[in-house]
Amino acid sequence: MLPTIATGNVGSALAGEYEVANSLRFNRASSDYLSRTQTSGSRRKATFSAWVKGAYPSSYAEQMLMSSGGNMNIYWDSGSFRINTGTGDYAYSTALFRDPSAWYNFCVAIDTEQSTASNRIKMYVNGTQITSFTHSSYPSEDEDLNMNVNSETFYISKSAGTSYGNYYLAEVVWVDGQQLDADQFGEFDSDTNIWKPIDVSGLTFGNNGFYLDFENSGSLGADVSGNSNNFTVNNLTSVDQSASTCTNNEATLNSLSSNSTFSEGNLQNAFGGSGSFATASSTIGVTQGKWFCELKITVDTNYPSTGICATNSSHATRLSSDDWLGRTADSYGIYTTSGHIYNNGSIVSTFSSIATNDIIGMALDLDSSQNTLKYYKNGSLIGTQNITTNVNGYMFASTNQSTGTTNTKFNFGSPPYSESGGNSDGNGYGNFSMAVPSGYFALNTKNLAEYG
Repeated sequence: MLPTIATGNVGSALAGEYEVANSLRFNRASSDYLSRTQTSGSRRKATFSAWVKGAYPSSYAEQMLMSSGGNMNIYWDSGSFRINTGTGDYAYSTALFRDPSAWYNFCVAIDTEQSTASNRIKMYVNGTQITSFTHSSYPSEDEDLNMNVNSETFYISKSAGTSYGNYYLAEVVWVDGQQLDADQFGEFDSDTNIWKPIDVSGLTFGNNGFYLDFENSGSLGADVSGNSNNFTVNNLTSVDQSASTCTNNEATLNSLSSNSTFSEGNLQNAFGGSGSFATASSTIGVTQGKWFCELKITVDTNYPSTGICATNSSHATRLSSDDWLGRTADSYGIYTTSGHIYNNGSIVSTFSSIATNDIIGMALDLDSSQNTLKYYKNGSLIGTQNITTNVNGYMFASTNQSTGTTNTKFNFGSPPYSESGGNSDGNGYGNFSMAVPSGYFALNTKNLAEYG
């Protein structure tokens, strides 16, 4: 079995250091991508760097990061970080990068003028050079690669064919004419040794070079390198701009749940497996504090449920076909059509029913003498559920059933749907429909650090 690197940068850079404000959420099902026509540049030297948080399907299918000239591709497949040069050469990492909760800095540095073959393509993940490959073949010395070619198309999150990405991207850089080391894009934190981003605005980007920071919601393909090498936006809107970044990582749903079909950056959960139920939990669990999130029932024909489950429960890992929120003693779920709250397989409370397009707010209190989960519907409190089970932590979660069609979309701060509420928590994080209850916070790594 190939080794797996299961963790990356979870986005816990300290306040006051370089901050990344936005990422862009790419959805494979919507064929989201960016494109621009290149001019002439170096065909021997270039560097690509991007911060990536994968929204993996259960199969870890091919994730296209960039494509140049039709057949030079940088991507990862089944977790392996890869490059195909388009001229018959390639490198596939032995290590696998599969953590759906973490950010990875992928970097490829090319210089075919190097006399040592293995130096002609250097690959880095989170500042560490990859030296172990399942397959590798390097370009000939002084070979011209299929990049920076006049009139050919450069794609982000797409191949020349129909292979797309399914992830969050931040700090995307292409340097034309230089082979740069990873330390031009990040550094190791002196206290935590976590690889973190640095300011790249001072780089010399070259003729086709660009820097995409995704901060302009009205022009998501804007190049801020000074070159004005702007990209055309395809199938993306301002809704796809996210505040979840490599310096402040928001929770998503854990795509390791086997029965769910995930989309919208692992924020939408729908039934997509065998058996009867598909439950998905958040990538971040908490043992203390007061936490808030919202979700929208976009399709409701058969009893979706929302609530919490323990971090060490079966809901938190790969699920059996019979798991549903509230079936166990360490989970609570409101079944929207009835308003019943289930715990340990029984009804413990009954609140208001919830319909399609209602916004559900959930406020989890783990700091009081009596732990509680408050439910809101369209901004109004509909009930408070006491949590009686003493466990080591909880995660937000939802269940969809196989019969009928049900979709739930979570909002941990950057909603995957149009939201005009504009309400943030007390630390200024999030875009929520309702006013966040006093003392409650969005589930992200900046807020978590306050409980460190």
